Amino acid sequence: MSQLVVVMVALFGQMERTYAIERAVHARAVATSKGKRIGRPSVVDPTKLDYAAHLRDEGLSISQIVEKIGITRSSLYRHLPPRPPETLTAEDEHETR
Repeated sequence: MSQLVVVMVALFGQMERTYAIERAVHARAVATSKGKRIGRPSVVDPTKLDYAAHLRDEGLSISQIVEKIGITRSSLYRHLPPRPPETLTAEDEHETR
């Protein structure tokens, strides 16, 4: 009989955990639909990111950008959008020969 009680308590605990996760997901979805930002606020200044993108477009390396701006390398990679892939056309290939 005591094993049955333990199993029932564990079942109710698991059920409550599942419902709590579902409530949290729903609350996040509602907040996102209202335009609220979810999660920890970003510590990286958007103007610094714009400047970093400008420096990268000028041809500076990531190490040089990190030294100039003062953002860590991992944060820079996380927030800086990747470069668009370079497309190679038949004309470009013909010009290089």
